[in-house]
Amino acid sequence: MSVFTVITVLFLSCHSWTSGSVPESQTVEVQPGENITLSCINKAGQTTVTDWFRVTNRTKASCISSMFEHDETASFCDGFGKEKYEMMVNPSKISLHIKDLDFSDSGLYFCGFYLNGHTVISETTYLNVQGKHVIWSYDPDGIKILIIAVLGGLSVSGVLPVVTIALAVKIRKRQTAVNEELQQERNKVNPVLSIDYDLTYATINCQGKPKRKRRPASGREVESNVVYAATR
Repeated sequence: MSVFTVITVLFLSCHSWTSGSVPESQTVEVQPGENITLSCINKAGQTTVTDWFRVTNRTKASCISSMFEHDETASFCDGFGKEKYEMMVNPSKISLHIKDLDFSDSGLYFCGFYLNGHTVISETTYLNVQGKHVIWSYDPDGIKILIIAVLGGLSVSGVLPVVTIALAVKIRKRQTAVNEELQQERNKVNPVLSIDYDLTYATINCQGKPKRKRRPASGREVESNVVYAATR
């Protein structure tokens, strides 16, 4: 990869580029599996270093390919190859052909070249691959979860926060269930732990024992205790 490519990628990584903030940009919507050819005007009109770039998630800039002579074979940057990409340059146009598009190909594409000691960025194109995006994840039990999100102008970065929240809720529920199972096991070992500590408060009224009224003793009710003593 040329020095020009390295410097340009570092420069673009320091800026938040979007299709709306870059002048002369256009949006192209395609379906997965299709092929497309992107092109920009070759303002240099002469032999010079020419590159194609892609920006994803607004800040991640990547070099795709580079070419010095219009009749030479393009060199590809890390993560890109001739199996999927084809770069073509002529005195009037710089083209990039992309095969078998998928969701990872969505992003802002533009070409650049070095002219008279300056880096020149040509027209930009925002490529939006529509359809369904499949995300695989795993729950705490190791069970594979399939999450399908419909991407109609919605980027993967907009879906991931929703997925993260959903997985966090699932993990929390699973942890609660595990805690309940552990508590049940403890109760089997020591029944004392199964005591319900929920207190119910009630008002207690203490009443004194009623005093019994004594009726005057009648003659019939009077009993005489007589002690007899005998002497010899």
